[in-house]
Amino acid sequence: MDDAAWAALTLSLTVLGGIWTWISFRRRGATSGLRALGFTLLPLAAYLTRTLQMFTRVVDAVTDWATHLVFSPAVWFGVVLGGVGITLIVASGMMRARQLGKADPTSATAGSPRPLPSGRGRRSEPVVTDTDPEMAEIEAILRKRGIS
Repeated sequence: MDDAAWAALTLSLTVLGGIWTWISFRRRGATSGLRALGFTLLPLAAYLTRTLQMFTRVVDAVTDWATHLVFSPAVWFGVVLGGVGITLIVASGMMRARQLGKADPTSATAGSPRPLPSGRGRRSEPVVTDTDPEMAEIEAILRKRGIS
């Protein structure tokens, strides 16, 4: 659009806003009239600062992007590849969490617990007496793993 078209659009919006302002002042009072006058001045300010042209360029750019997004097979292929990539990342994270939960205690990757320094947290006497065979078995497993 050329400058004359923008000026005509601005003049039309300002005249319509002026009519709206006059009606608002007459019917609803000063508060409503002042609000309408504020809205009436906005198209003129947008024309003088060239923001009307900027807004139309932004709308054109967004429309062009959306049209290419919808109708371009290459864009949809990119969307599918992005979805597959995110799915693979999430699936590998879930697989890793499962592997960490099923780690073999004898493997080197699982790591062994470090022994506590002497004097801290070590007990010399057994926690459970040997009267209960299940508790004795649990205590043996804990001692085997370095937890006592």
